Amino acid sequence: MTRKIENLDGPISRISRRIALQIASTFPLTVALAGTASKAARAQGSTGPKFTQLLRRDLEGQGNQVQESIVILAEFQPGQGSPWHNHPGAQGILYVLEGNVTAEVEGRAAATIKAGGVILIPAEAPHMVRNDGTSVPARAMVTYSRADKEKPLLVVVKK
Repeated sequence: MTRKIENLDGPISRISRRIALQIASTFPLTVALAGTASKAARAQGSTGPKFTQLLRRDLEGQGNQVQESIVILAEFQPGQGSPWHNHPGAQGILYVLEGNVTAEVEGRAAATIKAGGVILIPAEAPHMVRNDGTSVPARAMVTYSRADKEKPLLVVVKK
């Protein structure tokens, strides 16, 4: 089923229900609607929430199918990190809220992600995340988009 979506300025686009559900399950709805909300606030001359799109990417390695989305808060004390692991059937989006983390994804160079930074970790990709700092804890919001709820969310892998 395709529906016409409208805002204060008229038609935006035509999207299918399936695509709309994928967008909504992959990203917070407020991020998906950021442009529309900002236009509406400016049109009304009022100040409202500020929306900043952090990441917009197609699903990788899941056949563009999402059965479940999971959002977690990950907290890393200085020197603490995850073991090498992967997420079978689950793509991960890691957004650093406070501090810095180092993310290593197999086949890519290690990357330091600072507060306000984001990284997409493809489904099945072995990776690890750690706080290399010596005094400042790090916090990150991680969103998983799972194509298969029957598979375990996390599997430790030997590296």
